[in-house]
Amino acid sequence: MSKICQITGKKAQVGCNVSHSKHRTKRRFNVNLFNKKFYYVEEQCWISLKLSAAGLRTINKLGLDAALKQAVANGYVDWKDIKVIGV
Repeated sequence: MSKICQITGKKAQVGCNVSHSKHRTKRRFNVNLFNKKFYYVEEQCWISLKLSAAGLRTINKLGLDAALKQAVANGYVDWKDIKVIGV
């Protein structure tokens, strides 16, 4: 899978390294991604998500179910892309 947060839709950006002599070379600004497991109470199962730090804060603020519904509505993730662990 690509380096995209499944909750916020954040992905890597492209920019430049700028040296002291102002010589510019291409670089990537990657997202702070990590894999995290959650217990999804509505479905009574564990799911695994690829999240950014901002996505984790969103889940803490809204709750897992509301954050997933919002991500699906915005098109960041599809229900079939959510990995279910130990059904």
